[in-house]
Amino acid sequence: MKKCVITVVGKDTVGIIAKVCTYLAESKINILDISQTIVSGYFNMMMIVDIANTNKEYDDILANLDSIGNEIGVSIKCQKEEIFDMMHRI
Repeated sequence: MKKCVITVVGKDTVGIIAKVCTYLAESKINILDISQTIVSGYFNMMMIVDIANTNKEYDDILANLDSIGNEIGVSIKCQKEEIFDMMHRI
């Protein structure tokens, strides 16, 4: 398994989850865990995904998610699990 952490943050609009999840499914990226909330009109989603079965390069995934984020007006970030863990160590 090759896990990544994807975060999506921005003003809530219709279709954010659909757009992101459609891209992941088409790319054969499996969602292992997902949490989503809306606070005062702001959308926040965090996903743990497995990129082991995708045929896309990691840098292409980053660029594609960034493009989707720009298209729908949110910020989408993707970090490899080990990097995320190191950045958030206490």
